[in-house]
This record gives sequence, structure tokens and C-alpha cells, in this order.
Amino acid sequence: MTRDNPYSSHKPLTIGIGGGSGSGKSTVVAQLTQAVGLHNVAFLPHDEYYREYPGLSVEELSARNWDDPNVLETELLITHLRSLIDGQAIERPHYDFATYARKPEKIRVEPRPVIIVEGIMILVEPALRDLLDIKVYVDTDADIRFIRRLKRDVEERGRVVNSIVEQYKRTVRPMHLAFVEPSKRYADIIIPWNEDNYNVAAIMTLVEIMRARLR
Repeated sequence: MTRDNPYSSHKPLTIGIGGGSGSGKSTVVAQLTQAVGLHNVAFLPHDEYYREYPGLSVEELSARNWDDPNVLETELLITHLRSLIDGQAIERPHYDFATYARKPEKIRVEPRPVIIVEGIMILVEPALRDLLDIKVYVDTDADIRFIRRLKRDVEERGRVVNSIVEQYKRTVRPMHLAFVEPSKRYADIIIPWNEDNYNVAAIMTLVEIMRARLR
């Protein structure tokens, strides 16, 4: 069950930001963090917790279904989130999407009054949902999500267009329909987003909740 009295001054406020790939989750996280200050927020991105498969070739890795919930080490994320809630610093993985492996160095995350967890599958996992005081779903049209994903994977992850399109058809879209879209029903707040803007009222509601926790 979700912890009692999430706005109590001696407990961190935990916020989960879910939604499809390319929906704008990272932008929402940036807006919230900027509003209350980086020093007040601990951030856990779910996509840094992809599992490693050292015995597979590059071809086998590229063909794997990376949109299945089981390829994420969610149990480690949950352990880290619990540690932060208890006031303990953690060292999270740092994933390299170009090599399908975690980098040797880890990222230290200190406990903060606000903890934000972000990822496409965070509202799918019941054990993770139970640790979130506020669950948010960023709702964006499929064509906009695909364009953003295409641009990101080419510019930031070293992928080529043909492989991105093939992956989208083979796994991203089916897994979104099977897991991500249905998880929207667990959200406390849904943020509608289009190419030009997001729902300012929803963002400000979250900001006010965070500021109230910090006062």
C-alpha cells in the first residue's frame, strides 16, 4: 500500500512520471525540477536499469524485445527507491544504449525531499506503484511520440532510421498497447501533451504539491 500521509514533513514525496516512449516525460521532469530546484529532487530514470545480456552478440541484442517489462531490472529500482525514502544514498546504474550494456561507473543519488521516478513502465509494476505518492501519465499522440523517438535515437543513441522504424513496428507499438497505454488507469494526474504545448494547469498542480512539501 502507498505510505500514509505522503505530505508529512519528515518523509520524501515520491512522484512517478509514466507515459509512452517520446511522450515528453523527460520534459515534465525538467519542468518540475526547475520549479523547485535541483537540490530538492532525487531522480531515478527507469531506463538506466535495463538488464545486461553479456552472452549475446550485437545482432542478437539489437533483435531483442527491449520494450518488454522483463528487460528492466525493476526490482533493483524498487530497492533503490526504498533506500532513498529511508534517507540512504544509492548508486544507480548508468546504461549505454549504443552498446546495450551498463557503463562501469555508477551514478550516486543522494536522498532529497522530493523523489521523481520516470519511465514508460513505472505504472505497470504494482510493487513500484505502491511506493509512489503521486502517479502521473503523460498522454501524447502516437505520431508525435514516434517522431520524437526517431529524432532521439538517431541523435543521442547512434541508431539508424531503418532499425528504429523496424523496432517501432515489431516491439515498441505492440508493447505500448499491451502494457503502457493500459497503465494510464493507475494515474492520479494525466497530462495531455501535443506538439506545441503541455497542460500548464497539470504541471502547476504538481509544482504546488511539491512546494507545499518543501515548506
